[in-house]
Amino acid sequence: MVSARTPEVRPTIDAVLVRRLLDAQFPQWAALPLTLVDPAGSDHVIYRLGGELAVRLPRSAYAVGQAEKEFRWLPRLAPHLPLAVPVPVAVGEPGLGLPWPWGVARWLEGEVATADALGDSSAAAVALARFLAALQRFAPAAVPAATAHDGLCGWSLSDRDRATRSAIAEVDGVFDARAMTALWDAAMSAPGWGRAPVWFHGDFHTGNLLATDGRPSAVIDFGGLGIGDPACDLMIAFTLMTARGRSAFRDALGTDDATWLRGRGWALATGLNAYTAHAATDPRVAAQTTRQINAALLG
Repeated sequence: MVSARTPEVRPTIDAVLVRRLLDAQFPQWAALPLTLVDPAGSDHVIYRLGGELAVRLPRSAYAVGQAEKEFRWLPRLAPHLPLAVPVPVAVGEPGLGLPWPWGVARWLEGEVATADALGDSSAAAVALARFLAALQRFAPAAVPAATAHDGLCGWSLSDRDRATRSAIAEVDGVFDARAMTALWDAAMSAPGWGRAPVWFHGDFHTGNLLATDGRPSAVIDFGGLGIGDPACDLMIAFTLMTARGRSAFRDALGTDDATWLRGRGWALATGLNAYTAHAATDPRVAAQTTRQINAALLG
């Protein structure tokens, strides 16, 4: 985590820099064309490299370590998952003004999933529930003890308490502050995950889900991959699905009341964080997070 007292480093990342990094570290790909992927999310700049590869470079220190984590774990997870995931092929070293490691992975075809296309689909909801169930079942005997050093710990709801309450106060009048506070209090008071820790994606929302022919086809961006309470992954139910889709998703996953309530808390907290940071300047984010916050309140 970057200290609040440390100025955030935001290097300029453009095609010239990416080309120079490839020339220096992976000359076998240096001649392949580069195409900027936009939008690519808040954590990384992404370039398509030729027809089969993608280069993913951190925008800030927040994303440091994600390339190495994906390179280590995704090849082990992929055979056990019912949807495609990125296949990392290389991790680049810092250099030429980029202070952090960066990654190269196989390109995955598909369109970014949208609520309009998939939100009311019970089949899509069940497919996503099956993906999470498979992720949670992966090699339970081999799950390592999560530590801050290996980047697998993740966050807890309590870590977000102060920021979430501040955001609720900030958007009072745009959303129902009383209802948000009641939901947040309930989520914070809900019983915790009382079972063995399991794998979670950590940032499971529409922007990290690809669709092909009207159905989910791939899950991307495993930078938040971790081990612990899977409630954070229920965020997808509130960023993508209608009430009908959420019902099918919850039934297929077999989620208990306490975990569902914590998941609503995660959806509220992350929605508020993105809304307060970006809604004023990005209408797309404003619409997405408004839907997410209202869905979390509905349950």
